[in-house]
Amino acid sequence: MTVTGRKQITVSPGMRHARIHGLGGYRPERVVTNEEICQFIDSSDEWIQQRSGIVSRRRAAEDETVIDMAEAASRQALERAGISADQIGVVIMATVSHPFQTPAAAPGLAHRLGIPNPAAFDISAACAGYCHGISLANDMVRAGTADYVLVIGVEKLSDFTDKHDRGSAFIFGDGAGAAVVGVSDYPGIGPTLWGSMGEQAEAITQRESWTELRPQMEDTGRTDPIAWPSFVMQGQTVFRWAVFSMAPVAVQTVEAAGLTPDDLDAFVPHQANMRITDAMIKALKLPQHVPVARDIAETGNTSAASIPLAMSRMLDEGEAPHGGIALQIGFGAGLVYASQVVIMP
Repeated sequence: MTVTGRKQITVSPGMRHARIHGLGGYRPERVVTNEEICQFIDSSDEWIQQRSGIVSRRRAAEDETVIDMAEAASRQALERAGISADQIGVVIMATVSHPFQTPAAAPGLAHRLGIPNPAAFDISAACAGYCHGISLANDMVRAGTADYVLVIGVEKLSDFTDKHDRGSAFIFGDGAGAAVVGVSDYPGIGPTLWGSMGEQAEAITQRESWTELRPQMEDTGRTDPIAWPSFVMQGQTVFRWAVFSMAPVAVQTVEAAGLTPDDLDAFVPHQANMRITDAMIKALKLPQHVPVARDIAETGNTSAASIPLAMSRMLDEGEAPHGGIALQIGFGAGLVYASQVVIMP
């Protein structure tokens, strides 16, 4: 068939449905308590818990990479989904802590998993990265670009944490979460609401660029490895933004899926701060019967990894039902955000 004398491009006949078939998570072995954090900052376990809700966090070993952690989470997700590596057509890695600008982490992960010739790329959307990845995967599956997409959120934030910075040293942790998104006979991922506010870039940012660090090292004549730049955050600015701007996005996301908060079986916000979570629950007027992820207490803020880690824990511990409806929302540096309703695997 031709259009205006030209051959017509062949496209997939109609849109398919997509859902999350399996989730996996990985937390490094080392547990770092608030008491250990307070060896380097003027604070206390009581203050940190009141300020953030964090009791402890996990830290990767020095030689443990984001690809190592992503591999562990991905293997669990594939096993739980009942999907083999050769069925994966795309690998999407959400991370801001892979130490190479190029090559990306995703191709290396795909090679380790034995995925034959997939599209593989990293995305940088900080704490909203996983939800961005789920949206991309959903679109790919629905359009017929791929039958199965592996989405990973992974961070080794300990490399970027200034242990002497009282405002951020206690917040971040390391870990990985992964999801297999694939073809479904029913809709399992709702519309994504996402956006950015670049005018507030300074609210959460890397203190120096890599190019700014190199001259500093050369000036001192040091020959040891270049230092990692650390993250800095304007706590009150981020708190106000998360509570007053993200709660309406969460409400709109539920509405876009044709649901109400009463229909939810779980609420899985980015594990940024327990006070932010509590404020969002209030703003959402979330019914008391809806369980809320509070993985931050023992895992800290793991940025792109926090939502899949928290959801997989809720399912593993029976706090949320398999096949239930969950609202997930990620928000962070950029400032960026993304939110969608999903059917839990």
